[in-house]
Amino acid sequence: MTPSATATPAAHPEHPEPVGLDASAVPGAAPAEAAEPVGQPTPAGVRTGRAQIDDLDARILALIAERVHTAATIQAARIAEGGRRLDLKRETEIIARYREALGRPGVTVAMAVLELCRGRV
Repeated sequence: MTPSATATPAAHPEHPEPVGLDASAVPGAAPAEAAEPVGQPTPAGVRTGRAQIDDLDARILALIAERVHTAATIQAARIAEGGRRLDLKRETEIIARYREALGRPGVTVAMAVLELCRGRV
């Protein structure tokens, strides 16, 4: 795992760290150091694959936290200039991009990301 894979964006005084982006806070998520289940040992290839998935998940969570911070900065600038907090046209473009890349489930992923990035009202 690279050092940047677990890095989180620096806290910004106007925009505190997002709540709930810690992987350990995900319901049903096992800690990375979870013991092997009783029974048959897990094959080495499975353990290696799981380690890669854990690394990817950590990187995805770090990127989401960075996106949340960036979105908050954009929202603050938009509001300071007399605009609205949200830009629905832009959100529609983002949803379309996710749908094109991931198919129908991309809409759900995009909606979840956008919800995280909208901030608190």
